[in-house]
Amino acid sequence: MKLRNIVISFALAAVAALGVASGSVQAQSTMQQIKQKGELRIGVTPGEPWFFKDPGSGDWSGIGYRMGVQVAKDLGVKPVLVETTWGNAIAAIQANQIDVMFVLDPTDERKKAIDFPDSPFFWYAQGVLLKDGMNVKNWSELDREDVKIAVTLGTAPDRELTKRLPKAKIERFQNMDEAIAAFYSGRVDAASFYHPALVMQQARVKKGKVVIPEPVIALATSGGIRREDDKSFRDFLDKEFDKYYKSGDTQKFYEEFLKSRNIDPSKAPPIVKEKWVN
Repeated sequence: MKLRNIVISFALAAVAALGVASGSVQAQSTMQQIKQKGELRIGVTPGEPWFFKDPGSGDWSGIGYRMGVQVAKDLGVKPVLVETTWGNAIAAIQANQIDVMFVLDPTDERKKAIDFPDSPFFWYAQGVLLKDGMNVKNWSELDREDVKIAVTLGTAPDRELTKRLPKAKIERFQNMDEAIAAFYSGRVDAASFYHPALVMQQARVKKGKVVIPEPVIALATSGGIRREDDKSFRDFLDKEFDKYYKSGDTQKFYEEFLKSRNIDPSKAPPIVKEKWVN
């Protein structure tokens, strides 16, 4: 046999072996992999209060991190943190690089690519960071020509403000940092985004207060996982979310993080929608 044919034969054998190995991994469900490896791979990415990496120690915290550690404990496995980005999270789940990404909203588009438990992880609402001395209970109270409100361009909050506040002057910025800078400098009267993120921004600038105007614009967040025939991991996560939400532990996870960042939880709207004022 010529050398070229020998090389080709070895190459084909290697590809075949790789295919068998790959097939065996793919045949395993997420739950089987977790149990076999003894670890839960959790996607993490900076973004308070969901995930926070201490620049000094490198330790992680945040409500997404805290739930991940709890789920791993309940599974009897080790939590393994895998750094990713919000933009790459779905691809990382599909590629079997992580088992779950917490605080991932179950949008219709995402549901086409990955799976989600039925029970919500927690709820958040579109809130408003109001300047000191400004009191608002309803969205209609902001719909005035003399009100300037900042929002991130092209986001869901931007679309909601456009629909609800046709009279107000909506100032659109490329990112939340620019919007909050405008609020801090007094160029706008308020800034609107999802309320947990606004709580963190208010603590940073130490101005204004966060409110959830009525009617409440509520959204549920979840945990993204691989879509597969075996639903054992999805069903387990569904029960975990339901259990900790109803017991009040999910809210406690949130409050623990706020305290770690020197924020008074009593001044922050909860992430349990049943506690919101209707």
